[in-house]
Amino acid sequence: MKIRGLISAIVVLAGLTGALYWSNRQKPAETASADAPPKILTLKQDDISKIDLKKKGADELVLAKDGSGKWQITAPKPMGVEQSAVSPMLSSLSTLTSERLVEDKASDLGQYGLSDPPLTATVTEKNNKTHELLLGDQTPAGSAIYAKLEGDPRVFTIATYNKSNIDKGVNDLRDKRLLTVDADKISKVELIAKKEDIEFGRNKDGCQIVKPRPLRADNAQVEELVRTLTDTRMDLSGGDDAKKTTSAFASATPVATVRVTAESGTQELQVRKNNKDDYYAKSSAVEGVYKVASSVGKGLDKGLEDFRNKKLFDFGFSDPNKIEIHDGAKSYFLTKGGEDWWNASGKKLDAGGAQAVVDKIRDLSASKFVDSGFSAPRIELTAISNDGKRIERVQISRKETAYIARREGEVSLYAVDAQAMTDLEKAAEEMKVAAAALPGK
Repeated sequence: MKIRGLISAIVVLAGLTGALYWSNRQKPAETASADAPPKILTLKQDDISKIDLKKKGADELVLAKDGSGKWQITAPKPMGVEQSAVSPMLSSLSTLTSERLVEDKASDLGQYGLSDPPLTATVTEKNNKTHELLLGDQTPAGSAIYAKLEGDPRVFTIATYNKSNIDKGVNDLRDKRLLTVDADKISKVELIAKKEDIEFGRNKDGCQIVKPRPLRADNAQVEELVRTLTDTRMDLSGGDDAKKTTSAFASATPVATVRVTAESGTQELQVRKNNKDDYYAKSSAVEGVYKVASSVGKGLDKGLEDFRNKKLFDFGFSDPNKIEIHDGAKSYFLTKGGEDWWNASGKKLDAGGAQAVVDKIRDLSASKFVDSGFSAPRIELTAISNDGKRIERVQISRKETAYIARREGEVSLYAVDAQAMTDLEKAAEEMKVAAAALPGK
């Protein structure tokens, strides 16, 4: 009987020990859950359809989604919105977690600045359910803000960055672009500048100068012009004094007027500069006159030659399929086959020497454009690329040390640096057949 009682006691003791161990394991989790800061708002960002901000001393600011799901400012007056600027606000309002619960049932909201709050944000969901968030004073330490929901007796503190994300003005959120057309949808650009008027046509194959006469365009330069235009932003750092900027624009000197055309229509931008090197712009797409970065004015203050293509060949970074060089009595033929270059006799050329010739032809550029000076051609170059779809022929004449080039089918003349031609002729002469591979290699 004693042994049986002892065994029973051991079993009971083991059970109590296990229960105590399990209880101790569970308590920290329960305590952590109880001490976790309460959530104030938990919403789906996609369900938020309207945000109404009321701030002391400022006009009411209302944001609402349009039919396409994009945010627009509807008050104090309709304006476009920089969509990315709304993201921090949505992030804070949809998952707003307190730092701590101050009071369960606050009887005196005035001590927290919540009886007449400096900022109230009303969030409306697409089901028309609303949530009114009151943001009051800073805490004595200045590290948090008092907050509560209308209809909820509790008072919380929230991190100051949450208030910063929510407390936005018109200039923080508005679309600051002066041309609202998408860069990749622009088909025509007209640049009316001090130097001359230029018109560019633009399609999926690249850019072409249309006026003052048809010319090859430097695609990189035209694309940079388009980027400059579509990236032009209002400089609102000096405040929003409409009378001051309008007066400054009226008295400034015109730099350029640009018109961009897309399927959606044509938009115009006028840029002027005052004697302090400040630039101002007026757009047909946005009401008002605004200061803009100096880079905008400098990017538009260009002439025709800045946009002309100075390269003699258009095959660019891709190797051509075939190259022919006729230099007086000397002729050279290079044909690309796989990764190798082959001569007219079907012999593989030394890779380094052949590539040097191709690179020097690729790099041939005009040092300037000229109107005359072309005589009987001394050198003729042909490049076939794009699987035979593009054939480019260039004739080059020489008078003393001056080289003048002309592309087939064009009237434009290109002055070519004499050293570039000397280097090309030398590279062609030094081309060799590749050394035969050793047996077993």
